Amino acid sequence: MALSSPSTGKGIALSLVCLVMLGIMPILSNLRGADVGALGFAFALSAWQVVFAAPLFVWERDRGRRAGLGFDLPRRERGRMILVALFTGTLFGLATYLYVLGIEKAGATNAAIAIQAYPLFAILWETLFLRRRKRAVELALTTVLIGSLYFLGTGGTFRMSGLSSWFLVSLGVPFLWSVAHVIIKEELRNTPITPVQITFFRVAISALFLLIILLVMMPSGLAAGFDAFVQPMSAIMGLIYFLELIVWFHAVRHVDVSLASSMTAPWPALTMVLAVPFLGDAIAVHQVVALLIVIACVYGLTRASLRA
Repeated sequence: MALSSPSTGKGIALSLVCLVMLGIMPILSNLRGADVGALGFAFALSAWQVVFAAPLFVWERDRGRRAGLGFDLPRRERGRMILVALFTGTLFGLATYLYVLGIEKAGATNAAIAIQAYPLFAILWETLFLRRRKRAVELALTTVLIGSLYFLGTGGTFRMSGLSSWFLVSLGVPFLWSVAHVIIKEELRNTPITPVQITFFRVAISALFLLIILLVMMPSGLAAGFDAFVQPMSAIMGLIYFLELIVWFHAVRHVDVSLASSMTAPWPALTMVLAVPFLGDAIAVHQVVALLIVIACVYGLTRASLRA
């Protein structure tokens, strides 16, 4: 049961705030030191998110918002909440690593546009698991959106041989995000858990998951994680990411995941503009074309969703 009445206007406004933060995060990720690996940086920014989330979590708990933590729920329901938290936290941890790695290898602009596949996956899961049927116009726009992403992934050639493996890695980010967000959307709808609480557990589990992977994959994993943690860029990235999560979870209290994600669609344009002065990237014509098509399709999906 929601804690307040949903407001479409408020959900859209909060989504637009997310747009700005999403646009600058790929730039921050690639501005990290050259000696900081993707896995170490993913762990470090997740650890910083825990640092930023903990005070708000404690503040809410002390103000009597303990009900959302499941203490008063039956054991079976409480166990289900714990399993959901572990599952979604692990998905988010893996997505964070793929995010940093994809932006590094595929480039900030390409990875940013690839992440715009998010509405495709969100629509898919909402259709399969929430039984929300999509109309013909939505399916047509989805097909064009898939084609534009393929066009981008092949470097504007439409040739399968030119499909970038790192672009496919970047597509793993919206895939994992969409699965976890649809699950969390239902938790926010059906339980009294708050965005602050769910964010704290998400980032804590993600950081623990990434630390375990870091220790398993690298002999000097603990040292690499610490070196990345003390880098100023990981703290800045962690703060922006944390704020984006809080705003996002408030947004999806008011509107569907597919609508909220559609409103943030233009954020790769901001990344594209910032990548030129800050990263020295050159923008190709096919990237601009793909971005314009993606934005047009996502906004078409948004209008179709609102009319429905």
